[in-house]
Amino acid sequence: MFSKSAKLYDTIYLNMGKDYSAEAGKIRALIQQHKQTSGNLLLDVACGTGLHIGPLREHYQVEGLDLDQNMLEMARQKHPDIPLHHANMMNFDLGHQFDAITCLFSSIGYAKSISGLFQTIGNMARHLKPGGILLVEPWFTPENWNTGTVHASFVDKPDLKIARMNISNRKDRLSFFIFHYLIATPEGIEHFTETHELGLFTEVEYLEAFRSAGLEVLHDPTGLDGRGLFIGLKRTS
Repeated sequence: MFSKSAKLYDTIYLNMGKDYSAEAGKIRALIQQHKQTSGNLLLDVACGTGLHIGPLREHYQVEGLDLDQNMLEMARQKHPDIPLHHANMMNFDLGHQFDAITCLFSSIGYAKSISGLFQTIGNMARHLKPGGILLVEPWFTPENWNTGTVHASFVDKPDLKIARMNISNRKDRLSFFIFHYLIATPEGIEHFTETHELGLFTEVEYLEAFRSAGLEVLHDPTGLDGRGLFIGLKRTS
């Protein structure tokens, strides 16, 4: 995952224009529209460095969860008073339920396999109160993933230059790519790589995973920023 680049993560994505506050506003509107519980407990699964947690905590009692210790450390620096759990989204057990659960920025792709997708959605549904809402932002579908495409992101600040590049690849239903980072500071220039593998799931497979977990499900093809959004609702009876 982003273990080596955790300290660069916020700089890269904020420089790319990702608006976490605006996304949090859309999340709140969806929760207000669909949630049928009276509480305000929210769990952000695969919370990363905690950039969504900041604006969400203004309205909810928030907890976060991530598998990457380095990303969690960045989140703890921002939110030392918020419970942040080191756990796998496929099998975590927090011992209590939430009114809303989010899994954003295509992190669900790290479930990798169809069985992993079903297990992850089922586990999040198990942590949801009756009447609660689950919001999942999907990764690419198999038909929308293009191999051989070249990608690059750049940061150009007075004392920090970052170039991140990769080429998209695929093995059956698994997308994979190697991020190459080149970082320059007054102390020197560093190069390292990170390999990422994310499962390619169809819309039907997402819908089936939600329904298999006992959730009613809606699909918004646009979602928060064009990636789409699956909205799961847990029945009250």
